[in-house]
Amino acid sequence: MGRTSDAREKILGAARTLIESRGYSALGVAEICKAAGVPKGSFYYFFESKEALALAVVDEHWAGQRRDWTRILGGDGEPLARLRQLFEETEAGQRAVQQGCGTVSGCLFGNLTLELSNQTEPVRERLQEIFDVQVDMVEAVVAEARDRGEVAVTDPHQAARAVVAQLEGQVMFAKLYNSTERLSPLWQNCLALLGAH
Repeated sequence: MGRTSDAREKILGAARTLIESRGYSALGVAEICKAAGVPKGSFYYFFESKEALALAVVDEHWAGQRRDWTRILGGDGEPLARLRQLFEETEAGQRAVQQGCGTVSGCLFGNLTLELSNQTEPVRERLQEIFDVQVDMVEAVVAEARDRGEVAVTDPHQAARAVVAQLEGQVMFAKLYNSTERLSPLWQNCLALLGAH
């Protein structure tokens, strides 16, 4: 059992690294298996297709990110402080990747959305579900801040959608310009979007 799950983890890890650096469409199963150091037959033992692998990569990444978002946004601090912490940790994560490999990786979900949204319906649907959950998580914090009189929004859901879109867009710009400096306006932009007092 340990050996087979180890092979699956190697495939997932290699796929995620390759998707982050090169994108999904250009990858072949043989290249993924070579990077993972496993025989090609192992791939089809765990995944029925490259699309199934992409879904597994997305799910694994979201499991980790959702834990982080839940820890940050569900914490004990004031609502706006928790939202700011989310931005700061996002920026720190992008900076760490850039220092490690020389380039800003951007957001796995955003990258795949741009690349695959009109190519593979199951991946598009999964990404949409993830972004919807992110918006719901931010909405709870925005509603709390509104109830405390700290922000002036009439529709916390639409405000949360704008906050998540801004976060995703700034991360995309950081990738495009290969500069985490593009993330520095996140907090001031967020305060403006929310009409913070």
